[in-house]
Amino acid sequence: MADPHNPSAEDALIARYFKPLATDPGAFGLVDDAAVLSSSGDDIVVTTDAVVEGVHYLAEDPPDTIARKALRVNLSDLAAKGAMPAGFVLTLALRSQEDAWLRPFADALGADAKNFACPLLGGDTVSTPGPQMISITAFGRVPRGRMVGRTGARSGDRILVTGTIGDAGLGLDVLRGGAAAGALTSDPAARDFLVSRYRVPQPRNVLARAVRDHATAAMDVSDGLAGDLTKLCAASGVSASVDVTSVPLSAAAAGLLASNVVGIEALLAGGDDYEVLCTVPPAQSDALIAAGRTMGVAVTAIGTIVEGYERPRFLDGQGQELLLTRLSYSHFQSAIRSG
Repeated sequence: MADPHNPSAEDALIARYFKPLATDPGAFGLVDDAAVLSSSGDDIVVTTDAVVEGVHYLAEDPPDTIARKALRVNLSDLAAKGAMPAGFVLTLALRSQEDAWLRPFADALGADAKNFACPLLGGDTVSTPGPQMISITAFGRVPRGRMVGRTGARSGDRILVTGTIGDAGLGLDVLRGGAAAGALTSDPAARDFLVSRYRVPQPRNVLARAVRDHATAAMDVSDGLAGDLTKLCAASGVSASVDVTSVPLSAAAAGLLASNVVGIEALLAGGDDYEVLCTVPPAQSDALIAAGRTMGVAVTAIGTIVEGYERPRFLDGQGQELLLTRLSYSHFQSAIRSG
């Protein structure tokens, strides 16, 4: 990551902001251009995600929340694989090296690295005229052969999801001054909750072991519940039936839905929830739900895996299928506009 014999502005930036985060011995204090990650006999799970200004976060978002989101979206992937965090590498494409932005960014990244036991191992920094980009590759450990993929769902499995769905998409709508913002002008607590859900995901790493022990297939909900369930079913060669009245909603989201400010499709297809979506044999579903209760994470059954290759069906309270015109959020079609 840095060359101690050829000091540069990049070396100084790394030493000042990021060397204190490199607590794992395998990072060598960031003085090498590679790191060592011990497997300890486990399988190493690798995942990578980038967050780009104007696509995944707003230019005016606080730098501490940008740092947390960049790491946590990767931690969410590890949780869904049943993996425990082991470390990460970081690539920054920056417009400037201003302390006012980098200090809170580095402090928040360091705090999350410590809280989630996922130390910085190395990376790179480059200059860009914009937009800024933060790319993280995270590593996790699972016992050999125990990673939970997308391909194991079987007919009869129950479909479970953690937390609540649709909040992050509503938070983005609030920040963009959309319908949700107007409807919540007199409820600042609900506005702040939704914005926080968009800016700072809550990866469910405390449930990684339970997911590994009970789930037949799993992934995190990043592009929308409907679309991500469709991807999981396609990978497993099955279909699904979902009762949309069982999909867990926060009080803020439920209120906006009840007042017709948003429709159910917006909640099912909104991105950035970063909850765990998994399939579990009926005999084990209660155990996973109970594990969530013990860890303070709600786990809710929303449907069943069925045979077939057609798109999952989403049923209303009367058992009638909802014809969704949109299944997920697409970053290629929906760049954020902050003004």
